[in-house]
Amino acid sequence: MNLTDFKATLVNDSPPAGLAAPLLALWLDAKADWKGAHDALQNQPDGNGSAWVHAYLHRVEGDPTNARYWYRRANKPESQAALAEEWDGIAAALLAGQL
Repeated sequence: MNLTDFKATLVNDSPPAGLAAPLLALWLDAKADWKGAHDALQNQPDGNGSAWVHAYLHRVEGDPTNARYWYRRANKPESQAALAEEWDGIAAALLAGQL
C-alpha cells in the first residue's frame, strides 16, 4: 500500500485489516480520534515508528514538551512542518518500510 491508497481508506468506517500500531494511530488521528490514536501506541516499542507517531500526536494535542520527548525517543528532529505535511511524511515512511 502506498500513501495514496492509505489515504483513500479514510472514507471507510473501519481501518484496513492488519495495520501496524503506528499506521493505525495515524489512521485514527485522521478520523479525528486522537484518544484512540494515542491508545493504539501504548506499550509499543519505539523502533517501529511508534515513538515518531507519538511525537506527532502530542504536537496535535498542543503539548510541545511531551512532543519533544517523543521526538528524542524516535531519534527524529522536532518537526516544524504543518501537521498535515508531517502526517503525510510519517505515513509515507511507514508504508515504505523505512523505519
